[in-house]
Amino acid sequence: MAPFPVPHATASWWRTQLHKLDDYLSSDCVPEDSDVVVIGAGIAGASVAYHLLQQNKGKKRPRVTILEARQACSGATGRNGGHLKPDPYSSISHLAAEHGMEAAAEVAEFERAHVDAISELVRTEKIDCDFVLTKAIDVQLLPDECRTAKDNFDGLAAAGVKSTGRVGYYGQNEAEERCRVKGAQGCFTYEAGHIWPYKLVLHLLGRCVDRGANLYTHTPVQSVSSESDDSGRWTVTTPRGSIKTHHVVYASNAYTPAILPMYSGKIVPVRGVCCRIVPTRSVKKLTETYTLRWAEGEFDYLIPREDGSIIVGGAWTRYYQDKKNWYNVVNDDEIIEPAREYFDQYMQRNFHGWEQSGAYVDQIWTGIMGYSADSLPHIGQVPGRPGQFIIAGFTGHGMPQAYLSGKGVAAMVSEGIPFAESGIPRLFETTLARVEHARNDILESVQDLKQPRAKFNARVRDNRLGKAASPRPAHLASWQVHGRGELPRPRYDYWQD
Repeated sequence: MAPFPVPHATASWWRTQLHKLDDYLSSDCVPEDSDVVVIGAGIAGASVAYHLLQQNKGKKRPRVTILEARQACSGATGRNGGHLKPDPYSSISHLAAEHGMEAAAEVAEFERAHVDAISELVRTEKIDCDFVLTKAIDVQLLPDECRTAKDNFDGLAAAGVKSTGRVGYYGQNEAEERCRVKGAQGCFTYEAGHIWPYKLVLHLLGRCVDRGANLYTHTPVQSVSSESDDSGRWTVTTPRGSIKTHHVVYASNAYTPAILPMYSGKIVPVRGVCCRIVPTRSVKKLTETYTLRWAEGEFDYLIPREDGSIIVGGAWTRYYQDKKNWYNVVNDDEIIEPAREYFDQYMQRNFHGWEQSGAYVDQIWTGIMGYSADSLPHIGQVPGRPGQFIIAGFTGHGMPQAYLSGKGVAAMVSEGIPFAESGIPRLFETTLARVEHARNDILESVQDLKQPRAKFNARVRDNRLGKAASPRPAHLASWQVHGRGELPRPRYDYWQD
């Protein structure tokens, strides 16, 4: 059987100011029937429920029941890096190569639309969630990787991909000064945001409860019937009773295969790690979000907080070699041991002006992401199950994908519109062909990392031993050298489900 959430997760800093709905139960037992059952109370499930209860155009509001296995927003959304970061060029070049420029550009524009949509949501709903509209800086730290990234970007720009028009590029002579990262060979900048994800989601859940939704935390779904009854209703079974419903929405991300076995191996639990770093002395604050790309498949990501602290995630190269550390793992109740010390002195090593900051790791936690085997989310009607919908498999990149996907799923449920009219990118549609395909980008990409190219390795080794034009952080000299193979196209630097 596929794994369910474990009961006692590590403490995420985002969950240090708990909302009154964190352990909420609408009643001791779940209702016997509901128009819609939404499984999962992260950003995806909250968005679906919020839009179901908002967009009924004069119709009677549906009876919506939201089920969450642990506390509200205790999964990936409440354990992520705090980014709201669209990807205007990086993975888009991969998508263009495989699926064509038009489909790839559609994804880029959809992600960009999330920045505006959530900005407007925060404004109109007056949500206190520390939303900041700023710039993202993608920093390249190896010359070869920088040239490859710039070539890919130029190819998209030449093809007229609209998202590239909003991206700035700084070459080697100006990158280090622009981004303040030691050894920067180049950097890309573009509009992005950062946010307190837990507060955003709990506000949406609060709106849902105010509009009549039932919310049941600590209520894991044990099963969903494999067949509907004569009236087309499915049975959702929980420890608090069973619910009959015409519509089931799986917003359960990494845990989806446990209750929808056809997605076993198609959506895989992948464990990642984040921390909060706090300076003890005065330092010039960072004002933008970052991705630090050490090599292909080796990167970290961070956001600055208004209080001067930094949320940092990554450390991938410290633990990916042993897949027991991360692949098909749901244990967010423990730290990934090889990554535990990675973040010590992190800011001092990597950022100019932070050498005397006294910055230290204040808190560290893990979280479970739902990685898609073909690197794309699964959204839409579940194949062969009328009335059942899925919105899962965001592969560490859910914050710039899930909110508007939830709006589209809500329209499919309440208005019966087809996927093609939902506003969701065509590549995200779940299909029987995708579910039946044997592809596994996750393991294949990691295997590529274990097959280094000799010439490339020599250049990497030179850089890491201090022979690069710009000084390298000292800790890199002891790192194992890896090749250029592609990490799961899903990005750890965007860990935001």
